Amino acid sequence: MGRPEFGVMLRQQKIDFEEIKTTAQLCDSIGYDSVWFYDHVLGQGIIGIDIYEPWTLMSALSTVTQNVKLGTMVLCNLFRHPPLLAKMASTLDVISKGRVEFAMGAGWFEEEFRAYGYQFPSAKERIEMLKEAAIILKLMWTEETATFRGRYYSVENAPCNPKPVQRPHIPICIGGSGENFLLRAVAELADEWNCPASSAVEFDRKQSILRSHCEEIGRNMEDITISQQTVCVLVEDRKDLPEKLEKAQRRYGFFGNIEKLGIVGTPEDCVKKIRADMEKGISKYTIFFSDVMNPKTIELFAKEVIPEFR
Repeated sequence: MGRPEFGVMLRQQKIDFEEIKTTAQLCDSIGYDSVWFYDHVLGQGIIGIDIYEPWTLMSALSTVTQNVKLGTMVLCNLFRHPPLLAKMASTLDVISKGRVEFAMGAGWFEEEFRAYGYQFPSAKERIEMLKEAAIILKLMWTEETATFRGRYYSVENAPCNPKPVQRPHIPICIGGSGENFLLRAVAELADEWNCPASSAVEFDRKQSILRSHCEEIGRNMEDITISQQTVCVLVEDRKDLPEKLEKAQRRYGFFGNIEKLGIVGTPEDCVKKIRADMEKGISKYTIFFSDVMNPKTIELFAKEVIPEFR
């Protein structure tokens, strides 16, 4: 069993870029594997606030960091035409010297689709589009020129140069939990499956369904990395946990019961929870810290938790 990877979800709304940069550089210097952003254009919960577009943000951060990978949790496929997205990701992978994390999903927030003039097809159609996009991405990253004719997307002798630094291609993570279509797409096309926050309570069942899809197509599920989004409520003293946990539950209620599903408690408690997750096959985390970008919390996790797995 290899060591788990730890990434930090950073704020990108209602915040100055300098604070994002400083926090990303902190994560870069103290042992985190990655930093992450969500791919929304309207914000979540509060519509109309200041919010940075993630690919532009990651491009800027790639020039002021050296170690952490940079990714979106998760990229909305319909926002960008797949061949252009292939070019964007390849360019960033070259600029960052191989530090792109590529996680994509079918999209779900209908209000921002409508606001920006995107069509919002059915869930099944969005997943079919996601699958075609993943095929095009891999072709453009690995072939001299890519040709593909699908129902939704087509490319004809399309080059993508320079190629990504990561070989044979940038690993593709697909996030989601729809059992009939999304997890089938993971089995067929993904290098990594990200279990979204809302499905953490059903993780065992979702994992079993993914395994069944893999068996049907003859793929070894062990070849698919399993990652998870989660909330971490970290305290040095357990007496501080109830108040901090209550605030975290209000902020991140969409995760479900954070005390049960999250990484919660003292550093020792957190290590125990991560070890239990590893037994289930989870080897990668995108962490929403309950106090968001508090440098003391980020440093405490890096000092007391991460070294237990190195």
